[in-house]
Formats: sequence, structure tokens, C-alpha cells
Amino acid sequence: MPENVKIGNQTAFPAEPSELPFQFAIDNGFDAFEWFSDRKPWGQGWHIDDAGKEDRLRIRQQAHRHGIALSVHCPAEANPLSDGFQDLFNRHVEFACDVGASNINTHLFTEHGIENYLKSLTAAIEITARAKVRLSIENTTITGPDDFNYLFSLIKPLAAKHVGMCLDIGHANIFHETRNDFIRYIDRLSNAVPIIHIHAHENYGDCDSHLTLFTGPSQTNSLGIRGFVKRMKERRFKGMIIMEQWPSPPELLINARHGLSDFFKD
Repeated sequence: MPENVKIGNQTAFPAEPSELPFQFAIDNGFDAFEWFSDRKPWGQGWHIDDAGKEDRLRIRQQAHRHGIALSVHCPAEANPLSDGFQDLFNRHVEFACDVGASNINTHLFTEHGIENYLKSLTAAIEITARAKVRLSIENTTITGPDDFNYLFSLIKPLAAKHVGMCLDIGHANIFHETRNDFIRYIDRLSNAVPIIHIHAHENYGDCDSHLTLFTGPSQTNSLGIRGFVKRMKERRFKGMIIMEQWPSPPELLINARHGLSDFFKD
């Protein structure tokens, strides 16, 4: 396993209590973890407001003690063009600094144009640069390779080297132009698009089902996952690969991590 590639899991609203996935990562020797503010209207899930000063210190100490790299995921609906985004984003940066996280993740929104999205994201780019935290921008099920190629052609003149793409392979498999062929999605990404963070899950191209690796299509045919690993190695990927699910049983995450690690070793 390359030293600079770390594999881990994420908070998930089905988990009770909400910090159970982090303890699972500690107990099973994972070397990455992502805190995702995804509390549901009925109360399930984790949010940064759950973590007070003492909680944040404990998370920082535990992550350091167990060699776990941390990432922070803003709420999925957090759009830079929406009112209240900057305050919400700033609070996630503060949490990231408190716990020692090295990455903050947010989604790409294109409905008002990529130029307007980037303009609204400027303050977030600046604050993450000052905080020395990487900013990853994630593809959704409706944003394609051309969107990211264009976005990063606009980012390049800004010399914002801490900004990159979060490649979500499950979302790439749903995108209408590359449905059931997330490898084609990756191949259409320009080499000028820096992939700095990855979300790993599977589906059958029908819905964003967030299946654990090796429980979906790759259970019977692993060529897609092998092709994904091959391309990440060619791109000299350095960062976290986050498994975005809390399966039953959660031990499926251990199998997924082992399988992915083995492919990176080949």
C-alpha cells in the first residue's frame, strides 16, 4: 500500500451512537476518517455542533495516537451561492483546525454557471489556504467530467494548489453520460484536474445506493475497481479514500479496505 494513500470510513446517520464509525476506525486500524455533517430532520446523524471543545480535543488526540488522517465533509446541500454558506463553511474550517483535519470537502453546483460557483467559492478557497487545509470539490450525480475540466481551467490561474477534486466513483457511475462506466468518467478528466480525495462506493447505475466495495458489481467482476486503482496510481494519487457507508454488518468495511489495499499493492 503506498504510504501516501490512506483508506478509511465516515460518519453515517444509521450509526448509533453517531461516533460509532470513528471508534470502529480506531478499533480496526483504519488510517483515515471523515466527519460528515449529515444529520437528518428526524435527528439521526452527526453534525459539527455535536462536538464541543473537549470532544474536539479528544478526537484530535485519538486521531494522532492511532495515526488516522481526518477529513471534514460539509453538508451535501451546502451551496456557495446560497445564503448562510460562508458562515457554515467557516464553522467547518474551525472544526477541521480543532481536530487536526487536513481536508474539507464540498460539492460542485453548476445550476447558476461554473463561473458564478467559483466566484462564490473564492472566500472558501482563501480561508482554507490560510488554515493550511486542502479543499476538495466533489462530483455529484449530475456533474460531469467536462464540468470539472472547465472548473479547474478557471482555478489554475488562481494558483490555489491546495484545491482539488474529490472523485466520487459511485456518483460517476450514475452520471448520465457514463452510467455504469465510471472508468470512462475518470478517463474523460483532464490531467490538469488534480484528484486529491476519493469517495468509494458502488451501485448498479440505477440509484445512488452507496453499496460497500466488493458487495455490488465488483463482487463478481473486479475489473472496474482494478481499473480505478490503476488510474489512481498513474495519476500518483496521494490522499484519503473514504468508504461512504455504514453497512450491516460493518465488518464489510474491513473486507473492502483489505481488497482495495491489495489492489494498490499489485
